[in-house]
Amino acid sequence: MSEPGSVLKLVWTFAVMSLFAVGGANAAIPEMHRIAVEVQHWMTDKQFADAFAISQLSPGPNVLIVTLIGYSVAGLAGALAATLAMCVPTAALAYVVNRWLARSHQLRWPATIQAALVPLSIGLMAASGLIVAQASDRTWIAALVTVGAAALAATTRLHPFWWLLVGGVLGFAGVI
Repeated sequence: MSEPGSVLKLVWTFAVMSLFAVGGANAAIPEMHRIAVEVQHWMTDKQFADAFAISQLSPGPNVLIVTLIGYSVAGLAGALAATLAMCVPTAALAYVVNRWLARSHQLRWPATIQAALVPLSIGLMAASGLIVAQASDRTWIAALVTVGAAALAATTRLHPFWWLLVGGVLGFAGVI
């Protein structure tokens, strides 16, 4: 059972976080981890890594990790509250900014701002990968598998599903 006020805490946390998730929900993974594991103690490192893995394997948007965090904190109400809090403020802001940019499409500064957001998004995504790797790789073999999978994913055209399958089989076999 969740503590009183946990749904409101989820709403506030994810509403604020959504406004800084430049590049999507996965860009906010480091902050989600910090809040859910280190600050609020809603989850352990392993639970967070498992929630991330499930959210990435599931069909649908990458924001599913927020739903799983909310569910672990306050059940179905937490899942719904966290998901809406992560999506609604960002969608409203995107709508307003898009309308504003449509009116100023002949100016140079909107394109400059958009170009500047690309490296920011890439950096946030790299930080997300590092946080998830640190949360899930507890042995040197697991870290080696992560580095190997990342290198192979970057250098081959094989679908990431196969790397996830290999990692799952190694985990099921007790190797990692």
